[in-house]
Order: sequence, then C-alpha cells, then structure tokens
Amino acid sequence: MHLRREETTLPKLLRTAGYATCHVGKWHLNGLFGSAEQPQPGDHGFDYWFSTQNNAAPSHENPDNFIRNGEKVGQLQGYSCQLVADEAIGWLERRTDREQPFFLFVCFHEPHEPIASPAELVSEYPQATKRGQALYYANVTNMDRAVGRLMASLDRLKLADQTLVYFSSDNGPETLDRYPGAWRSHGSAAPLRDRKLYMYEGGIRVPGIARWPGHIKPGQEIHEPVCSLDLLPTFCALSGAQVPDSLKLDGADIRPLLAGESFERPTPLYWHYFQALGQPKATMRVGNYAILAHSDKPNQRPASGMPPGAMQAMKSDGLKDFELYDLAQDLGQRDDLAQRQPERVKELSERLLAKYREIQAQMPVWPDWQPKNKGK
Repeated sequence: MHLRREETTLPKLLRTAGYATCHVGKWHLNGLFGSAEQPQPGDHGFDYWFSTQNNAAPSHENPDNFIRNGEKVGQLQGYSCQLVADEAIGWLERRTDREQPFFLFVCFHEPHEPIASPAELVSEYPQATKRGQALYYANVTNMDRAVGRLMASLDRLKLADQTLVYFSSDNGPETLDRYPGAWRSHGSAAPLRDRKLYMYEGGIRVPGIARWPGHIKPGQEIHEPVCSLDLLPTFCALSGAQVPDSLKLDGADIRPLLAGESFERPTPLYWHYFQALGQPKATMRVGNYAILAHSDKPNQRPASGMPPGAMQAMKSDGLKDFELYDLAQDLGQRDDLAQRQPERVKELSERLLAKYREIQAQMPVWPDWQPKNKGK
C-alpha cells in the first residue's frame, strides 16, 4: 500500500502558488520507503526531504534509517526529534530566496515507540515511579524542546510574523501493554473514553495549537473541533493556491476560527478504522453529537499489515448497532442515548452510512502481499 502517485497533495498545490516545500521526519505513506517501486516524498510535491518510513530505527537515539532526497544518510548521532529540528532549521537557513514563501512539514517520531530519551531529561522526573514512566515523560520533553528550537529559529530569522504554525498530535495515547515494548508508553486521555486505536473520543480527540503573531490572538481557547483534513483548504485559501474543481474535500476552510469569528462546518467530521480495538469502527461528529457504528463482520485486531483478503473484506464491510452521545453533556461517552433518541439516530446514522459507503467506493484494493522469505 502507498499514497498513489496521482493523488493531489497539499505540497503539490502549494508549489503551484510558488511555495518551497520541505518534509522532515516520519513519512509512513508507503511500504517500500526509499525504493523507486513506489512514490517517495519528492514525488508528492516536496522539493526537499529528510525522512523515514515509519519509526526512527533502531530507536530515537542514533537512528540509521533516514533518507535525504533519495540518498541513505547512515547512522546519525543524537535523538530523532533534535535531528529533525536541526534539518528543518538548516533548510530554513539555507534558503537562497528569502522572499519565497515556504511550507515546512515537520513530523516528529517522538513519543512513538520504540522510545529512547536523554538521561539528563529522564533524571528530571524522580516522581515517576512506574517502569518506563520517566523515560516517556523525558521523551515528550525532548520533543517539546525541539519544537521550542524551531520556534526560536523563526523568531531569529524574522519569519514568525509571516508564518502560521500548526501543531497537533495524530491520535490519543498509546494503548498500554498492547505489545511487549509498550511498557515505555504512559499517559491518559481522561476524561475521554479509551485511547489510541479506539473510535471513542480518547482515540481521536487531541489538542492542537496554532501560532501566527499579529493574526491569531494569543492565549485564547477555541472549542470548535477541527481536523487535519481542514489544513489543505485553509492553507490553499491563505496561499492563493487553487484547489481543483474535481477535488471533493471533506475538510473546511477554518480561517474564520483563526480570526476568532463564527464558523459553520459544511461536512461533518468523520473517522473510521476497520481494525479498531473492539467495537465501534466508525464515528461522525454532528454538532455536539457523536454517532458511532459497529462493523457487521467479526472483530479484527490491529495488525502490522493487511492479511490476505483484508482489503476485499473492507470493501464489503457494513455497519450496524449505532451508539449516540451528547458530548456537551457527556464528554466521557458513558451515556448511550441511542434507545432514547431513535429519530436522531435514524437521521445521523443515514449521514454516517452515506459517507462510509462513499469512501468504501473510492478505496483501492491492493494485491495481497506475502513476505519474500515466508517459511524460512
């Protein structure tokens, strides 16, 4: 599986508006990273890239799997987040045309497993008594310091006032004890229900931070939910890049929110994950309500890849057994309203099913893959 070469991407669109583009850190949009057999970051609109396929390996410390513009870098000294920050800052400093606008996509590996952290930061958490807890806290701290260095470079290069920075996680905290190395992962999504790999709020709701001096009022809190799908229409609107008419977007232009104005979302926020832990497998957010649906197939546990037949099964998967929660009154999703509000369930489930089937119809079916050394 991979992000197909013909897909429209944000860096491709921004390049049409004259932007320089750079990706540093985790890529994770193909299976054959660094191979000409599948598209790489440079094929998807990035002028410059310093990336890994998934995790920094063998860990965050002294990784040896980075590739820079198609060339293997070899073993590096240091921790992944600082190396990624170094590369991003270096790219900013080396730009010859300081008037050219830029898009810098920084994807830190921390605090994803396998975790490694500087000893001096681990020692800052003597109150952490659980196995691996101080190691994890130090991992987050190390990334935080890398972000701080990047922000300081924008200030130093006098780019801060003309640069919109958007920072977010990708999912809730790791599901503990899911695999042997997970003892190094800690944290909670409380008061939200569950965590990573679940379709409840604990798996999909994360904090986000936006920074744009002179444009975004500092210190304010916005409670309207947004999604990374909103970044493409928003960034294109800000940059003047034209979104093709043929491109149907689920995300929305959130410039009004950034300006502190009212905002109405035309297409509801939606998520699904066929291999989510337990049930449900899909959810949609409409106003304060979240409707969730179970799969009509036997439950599949998360896997490192797609077992034979999985893609075909996903194309035929159906939804049933809906749950309904009012997040304004029940943030922890403990009070299922489905039996008490059948009319609302009927209305929202129809919208969820329509989006689900639309995405199913668009899904490519990848050929079943088997390891070359199977049985050896």
